[in-house]
Amino acid sequence: MKQINSQKIQIRLRNKFIKSGVKMIGPETIFFSEDTRIGNNVIINPYVVIGKKVKIGNNVTINSFSHLEDCKIENKVDVGPYARIRPGVILRENSKVGNFVEIKKSTIGKKSKVSHLSYIGDSEIGDGVNIGAGTITCNYDGIKKSKTKIKDNVFIGSNSSLVAPITINKNSIVGAGSVITKNVKQDSLALTRPLQTEVKHYKRKQKK
Repeated sequence: MKQINSQKIQIRLRNKFIKSGVKMIGPETIFFSEDTRIGNNVIINPYVVIGKKVKIGNNVTINSFSHLEDCKIENKVDVGPYARIRPGVILRENSKVGNFVEIKKSTIGKKSKVSHLSYIGDSEIGDGVNIGAGTITCNYDGIKKSKTKIKDNVFIGSNSSLVAPITINKNSIVGAGSVITKNVKQDSLALTRPLQTEVKHYKRKQKK
C-alpha cells in the first residue's frame, strides 16, 4: 500500500511540474519531493532524483542520472549528467557541474565550472573559477573537516589535490597533478611535481 501511495504522489508531482512548464524527457523516470521548488524554463532529463529541500531557479538544465538534495540552484545553471549534489550546496548563476562530480556543503560561484570527475567538499569557490578534471578537495583528516577557499578567476589544473585548510587567492593557477598544502598568493602559479625520469633505449622484460 505504501508503494502504491508513493507512486500516486510521484504522478501528482510530475503532472504539477509539467503544468507549470517544466520540460521533462521521460517523466516516469524522474522523482521529486513534496517540497521541491522549480522556476521557469527548466529542463530535466531522464533518471533524475530530487530529494528534500531542493530549490531550482530559472533556465536550469538537470541532466540524466543526477541526484540532488538540500541544495539551492540559481538561474542558468547546468548540472550533470551523473552529478551528485549533496546537502549545503549553492550553485550560483551561470555555474556548471558536469559528469561524475560530487559536491557537498560548498558554494560554487558565478560562471565557475566543475566539469568532470571531481569531489568538492566544505569549500567556497569564487566567480569565474575553472576546476580541472580529477580535482579533489581533501577536507577530512579522519578527525575533523576543514575548508578550502578558492577565490575569483582561479584555474585549477587537472588531477590536483587541495589539502584543507587552504586558500587559493585570486587569479592564481595550480599546475596539473599538484598536491597543494599551503596557501597560494594572488596572481601566482603553484605546482608540486617531481622531475620526469627517462631511461633511453630501455628494453622491456619479456615473458618466459
